[in-house]
Amino acid sequence: MATNTVDAGMLKKMFLAGAKNLEVKKEWINELNVFPVPDGDTGTNMTLTIMSAVKEVNGLSEVTTDTLAKAISSGSLRGARGNSGVILSQLLRGFTKGIRDYKKLDAPIFAAAFEKGVETAYKAVMKPKEGTILTVARGAAKKAVQLAEECDDLQAFFEDVLAEAESVLARTPDMLPVLKEAGVVDSGGQGLVEVMRGAYDAFMGKEIDLTFDVPVSSGGGTAVRTESEADIKFGYCTEFIIMTDDHVFNEKDENEFKSYLSSIGDSIVCVADDDIVKVHVHTNDPGLAIQKALTYGALSRMKIDNMREEHQEKLIKDAEKAAAEQKNQEPPKEVGFISVSIGEGIGEIFRGLGVDYLIEGGQTMNPSTEDMLNAIACVNARTIYILPNNKNIILAANQAQNLTKDKEIIVIPTKTVPQGITAVINYVPEKTPQENAQAMTEGIGNVKTGQITYAVRDTHIDDKDIKQGDIMGIGDHGILAVGEDVMSVTKETVSVMVNEDSELISVYYGEDVTEEVAEKLGEDLEAAYPDCDVEVNYGGQPIYYCIVSVE
Repeated sequence: MATNTVDAGMLKKMFLAGAKNLEVKKEWINELNVFPVPDGDTGTNMTLTIMSAVKEVNGLSEVTTDTLAKAISSGSLRGARGNSGVILSQLLRGFTKGIRDYKKLDAPIFAAAFEKGVETAYKAVMKPKEGTILTVARGAAKKAVQLAEECDDLQAFFEDVLAEAESVLARTPDMLPVLKEAGVVDSGGQGLVEVMRGAYDAFMGKEIDLTFDVPVSSGGGTAVRTESEADIKFGYCTEFIIMTDDHVFNEKDENEFKSYLSSIGDSIVCVADDDIVKVHVHTNDPGLAIQKALTYGALSRMKIDNMREEHQEKLIKDAEKAAAEQKNQEPPKEVGFISVSIGEGIGEIFRGLGVDYLIEGGQTMNPSTEDMLNAIACVNARTIYILPNNKNIILAANQAQNLTKDKEIIVIPTKTVPQGITAVINYVPEKTPQENAQAMTEGIGNVKTGQITYAVRDTHIDDKDIKQGDIMGIGDHGILAVGEDVMSVTKETVSVMVNEDSELISVYYGEDVTEEVAEKLGEDLEAAYPDCDVEVNYGGQPIYYCIVSVE
């Protein structure tokens, strides 16, 4: 019998199933990133974005189309990370605008909502590029509109829309040569297809595990621990799933296992469900719980958190929040700066230049829109400049700008740390915010950046064959050098960047490079480019051995 409408309960299940499928596939999606760098993070960013919405959805006390739409939109907007995550949040934002006024959703309503999602996402991107997640979304929406005119059976409707999304995804390498050269489809588009496929599976009645590695909101704010660190008797929150396979985990096993867990900890949860057993325990020795569990079957989804460390982090955050609240009671200053930073040394450089608030993240973990909003709340200034220092963070900063109403937020589109440093240096207190924004943006246009890291897989890109473990020098627009030695690749990268107009070469060495090696690199560069000033600074960044800039 044909199904013509979907209610709020089914829509919630479809959304959660889509999020779950994305979560399960995130590492595979990460591997589709064109550049084989160790921080390829499209799948992670999209997953963290949608998990923020999952948290709000699971915290709803009443599920209606309206409350569901608001939870999905708000959660994904604030949790958005990276370009792919921000675009996903905008797709969800537009889609939820199109459904929130209806109790029952049919094919025409879904089609109009898909269209609204695509329209909203395209508006959020300054220069939309075809062959990306946007193209996949637009193709699916166009198909949905076409089908809605002639098909009221939602099973056939969803099936054909998903098939069209997969078809467009398969054609993305023909739209972006860099995808074809690397032999992959667009990773963001793949992420969107996985969300759609998970939602379709739920609609079709497929049994899906909808447990997530995210805290569930109570609907009334975040729960706060009141105990002191000394009150935490057992320090490690330990969770895992036992896959019992052929072994039947009977009542005797359950009682025996619970008794054992009680002897080594507390806060015990042990729930058997068919051939899996979900386990939670607070203990001082997670290894004992794990060893005992292994006698019943293989383990998966293992998660161990240090509760004493979490308590310390909470105390620090509470102190920071109290300090910010006290500071915000003072008259605001005219100008403040927020910068994304990726290492201890680079953080010190930004602080020395007068930056008020540092958001740790950058390459290895893109900050969310929520992180940006929290930083904005902590800076007591009328005008705040944000330096994203990564092309994958600019959209999240722009989203935070749009969500802030009580302060003037100016996002300087810095794509690298050296650009961020140059932007701050180009700030002149006597100029207006608009004049400074223009001068800072023009200044970063004179900065070339190279980043030295290692390849995590074999690939072919920018006419270069790259093997796993090779050292790569990545410039502003592609791979500049490939080799087996960090310093030689760094020098080759600089040689490509320097020209007759170059005046300054800056080196920021990472946590895996010694000061002696970095100083020797500086001496070699001074000898090779006598007409340039050479500066060597400790950056302390992970993953990237050196970040170099030429101005």
